Amino acid sequence: MKRVDFKRDLKKIYFPAPRDPELAKVPGMNFLMIDGKGSPTKSDAYQAAVDSLYAVSYALKFSIKYSPQRIDYAILPVETLYWTEDKSAFSLDRRDDWLWTAMIRQPELITREMVTEMMVDVREKKNPPALDKMRFQSFKEGQCVQILHIGPYSAERLTIDKLHQFIKANKYDFSGKHHEIYLNDPRNTSAESLKTVIRQPVAPIKGK
Repeated sequence: MKRVDFKRDLKKIYFPAPRDPELAKVPGMNFLMIDGKGSPTKSDAYQAAVDSLYAVSYALKFSIKYSPQRIDYAILPVETLYWTEDKSAFSLDRRDDWLWTAMIRQPELITREMVTEMMVDVREKKNPPALDKMRFQSFKEGQCVQILHIGPYSAERLTIDKLHQFIKANKYDFSGKHHEIYLNDPRNTSAESLKTVIRQPVAPIKGK
């Protein structure tokens, strides 16, 4: 059986430096996605979305593992896009107002037909509450600035401030949604050891 680490295949975008922001070119990739609203640490809807994403991701993994292809791989981390309708209202102090898209990247060998089939299978076996909200979609961010935050989610502010200062100092403008990638599971990782990629798509400021 062939074992593949799809996260390490794109090491540059999953393992940025922990101290200094850096530029990264993020290619298009396919994701399972679920949209919602509210603070991710308080919202039942967010946890339901994550549970549903994992359920289908694991179903896909095992369908490949025991298929003639015989490929085994680790499930990729949960990622989430955050934003507000009014960009100026986006604040770490008002997480209840956040809109979000929770998502898990899928390997290129996963097709839309496979996702549809596994969603039916998961519905029959487990029927997680957010399953009907799930979609399979390609997503490309392009030029981004990112940094690795180590520690509790509640202590991200200084890391995010450093990221934003780098963007302004290098004459970039924000061009997409605040993006976080959770590299480990908070259920079995101490808060001090949590690793989160914090990413912001950017574009050069016109005229600069």
